[in-house]
Amino acid sequence: MEKKENKKHSSHIEVLDGKLSIESYHNIVYNGASIEISEDALKRVDRAREIIDQITSSDKVVYGINTGFGVLASKKIDADQLKQLQYNLIRSHSVGFGDPAPYNIVRGTMVLRLNSMLAGNSGISRQTLLRLKDAINANVYPFVPVKGSLGASGDLAPLAHIILALIGEGEFIEDGRRVNAKSYLEKRNLKPIELSSKEGLALINGTPYMSAWYIHNIFEAEKLQFWADFCGGFSIENLNGTLTPFKPEIQNVRPHRGQIDVAKRILEWFSESKRIESHKSCSKVQDAYALRCIPQVHGAVLNAIYDCIEMIKVEMNSVTDNPLIFGLDKIYSQGNFHGEILALYADFLSIAISELASISERRIERLLNPALSGLPGFLVNDAGLNSGLMITQYTAASLVSYNKTLTHPASVDSIPVSANQEDHVSMGANAVIKCNEIIKNTCGVIAIELLSNLFAMQFYSEDYSLISTFIADNFKEKLNLKYDDHPYYKDIEKIVEIMNDDDFFQKLKEKFDDINIIK
Repeated sequence: MEKKENKKHSSHIEVLDGKLSIESYHNIVYNGASIEISEDALKRVDRAREIIDQITSSDKVVYGINTGFGVLASKKIDADQLKQLQYNLIRSHSVGFGDPAPYNIVRGTMVLRLNSMLAGNSGISRQTLLRLKDAINANVYPFVPVKGSLGASGDLAPLAHIILALIGEGEFIEDGRRVNAKSYLEKRNLKPIELSSKEGLALINGTPYMSAWYIHNIFEAEKLQFWADFCGGFSIENLNGTLTPFKPEIQNVRPHRGQIDVAKRILEWFSESKRIESHKSCSKVQDAYALRCIPQVHGAVLNAIYDCIEMIKVEMNSVTDNPLIFGLDKIYSQGNFHGEILALYADFLSIAISELASISERRIERLLNPALSGLPGFLVNDAGLNSGLMITQYTAASLVSYNKTLTHPASVDSIPVSANQEDHVSMGANAVIKCNEIIKNTCGVIAIELLSNLFAMQFYSEDYSLISTFIADNFKEKLNLKYDDHPYYKDIEKIVEIMNDDDFFQKLKEKFDDINIIK
């Protein structure tokens, strides 16, 4: 669904102070806005750094500042070795596996890490933060293998790969290729980060990688919800359904926010449809659940998305490294790095999104089955000579079934590590990454439902709703839609591409939709 490298540049500047909105995050990560840091935030950073410097110049032993890490926490490190300790930590923790994480995920991770440290509880130096800021503003793309985080102690491996590149020892991605970090930084006139005591741990111990994936999934879920709701209504038009189950008085006696919003959307979009009006007095008593229960099913998914948004608003502005600094004698080892809340909510979102695919596939069946639709089988003329959309349902069924496998919760798993010191982990990174795969699969299913509805339109003469007409005209033109047999995978690919076009999505939102899922 996302491209590996999709850099945008904007003249807009966002000022970070430790409290980041989802809108500002989107501007920085997806629109390429630059960042500045408020002076108040830098003063907080300076105060915490002074405490670190006082400790390292004394005989005091504090975990994470002048000790080893994990099960080696009892090993005191001499003052003259503290800098080397930071570099060793970054090198030894750069152990990720797999393809490069997408650009927007890596950029988002850097932004969230920077924002978190502005609270002044991490002990990072002003110079290190400013060099991280400069790297973000230069739109760098550190090579980060997508897999390897347990979600506690935070996202150690992905973050270590980012910092490895920023100290000039790892790799960056440039024009799709992995390149040497040192020469890349020199070419871009960027100074490498120079680590001092506590900084290595502060930079890699936390939840920003999981959070960046999670926020990305929320943005994708917003689009997916729109397309699922539209396709549900489009299917009602083509299946001679009724809008009665969407009446507000029905939702008001079960007033879940998501249910109310979905029903409102469908009514506003389709109430003027001549196609629906044309069979108002037909003999059908009621519609099948896949149509009649759209407010309850799609609405429950939307409710889940709303809940997931509220959680990440807190998490993206939280301090999640260890230890945390609240004063000279108030340096606490704790567990804010544990990603359990991200794992649980990502699993929740995965289950919710998979339901959009499940109910969409049932509507595809009804559109293609002549006994249920009253239309030619598989929505094709010259049946027999042409197979029509018969096998597209196979693909939809495959994707739905695959989602059922992927929705097994990552959060119920844990493997003890670090000689049993870190004996419970969240698997939050696995949760957010497989959630993204579920979103991609669900997008494919909904694309097939949309294609089926485009095919069904050829058999009716009545006017469709304004939204159906507008969207259908756009898709038909861009697809150069043909109704005889051809490789339908190209249609599906193109539909998915259009569904994920942010500019087209915003155009549709402005023209037809007043429900703002992400605020």
